[in-house]
Amino acid sequence: MADIFVMKLDQIQPSQLFVSSEKLSNILRDYDRLKPELLEPLPVKKLGDEIVLTDCHTIALAAYLRGISDVRVYWDDEESDWDAYQICVGWCKKEGVLSIADLKKRVVSAKEFDVLWRERCKKMVQDLEAKRNDITISVINPEDQELAELK
Repeated sequence: MADIFVMKLDQIQPSQLFVSSEKLSNILRDYDRLKPELLEPLPVKKLGDEIVLTDCHTIALAAYLRGISDVRVYWDDEESDWDAYQICVGWCKKEGVLSIADLKKRVVSAKEFDVLWRERCKKMVQDLEAKRNDITISVINPEDQELAELK
């Protein structure tokens, strides 16, 4: 894992609109048995001038609900679809999710989470792929057409 450092939780932009109440309950139950310094560090990436949380939103919300303001983080070096993250962060900003604290009003059942978040993300990824395929086709087709005309 990359170097771990500490950030103020309120300086991290979420990239997720909802949190599952079941998952949050489980983490809070476990959280009460752990010392905050033993909690999993949170993955972040820089998107423009902002530090964006790429995963572990439920852990971040649990920390906030337990009064933690400083959290351990690390630079997420996983390959990411930045177009998708930009869309997700845009959704968050549009709906007023500007910090982890804003997620406390967006805790939903597991079923609602699947419909409201996972299905939305799935559709967004499909739309992005379709858009990318259209761009690829429009770039490839003119060449194919020129080659066909040359034959």
